[in-house]
Amino acid sequence: TSANASNQQKIEDGKTYYNQNCVFCHQADAIGKPGFAPSLSNAELLAISSDKYLAATIRDGRQGTAMAPYAHIGKEKIIAIVAYLRSMETLPHRSSEVDKQRTAQGDARKGELWYKDICSTCHGPQGDGYLSGSSGTAIGKPGFLNKASDGFIRETIKYGRSNTRMLPFYGSTGLANLDEQEIEDIISYLRTLNK
Repeated sequence: TSANASNQQKIEDGKTYYNQNCVFCHQADAIGKPGFAPSLSNAELLAISSDKYLAATIRDGRQGTAMAPYAHIGKEKIIAIVAYLRSMETLPHRSSEVDKQRTAQGDARKGELWYKDICSTCHGPQGDGYLSGSSGTAIGKPGFLNKASDGFIRETIKYGRSNTRMLPFYGSTGLANLDEQEIEDIISYLRTLNK
């Protein structure tokens, strides 16, 4: 069909634009580089990221991190890059259900203790990520917190990201055996960092 051909062309164009703008940090096939740039081809990330989330991140960058805004390349190229990333999707896409999850109902004071004990090891004491010499991304900055829903954060803490250092932290199979309430507390604490 012509719609399929046009989508295939958008993916091909997206790969070209990715290789012109993104490959230097996010590497070939968007696998990322630990401590430098996150994987963008990660199955769990793509499953819970809306096109709007990905496009807005490319457009606006992540202030306070090495991720510069790419608004200058224009909306069409950004949409094509998103299509290219989306073409690597291997899990069912569920961003709309994830983004509709409830707002976290937690105790930020307890969440701060969990964050400092568990999350800060990789994401830095204030969620500054790579710039604080940490191996994890900057999850305490407005560039992330203003775009990520509580559901997005919740799913990431629970199930992690395969092929990355972000492991699952939920339940008895998780690295820290966190329960639902402890995850709510951590999300509530993260929201206090968005000042």
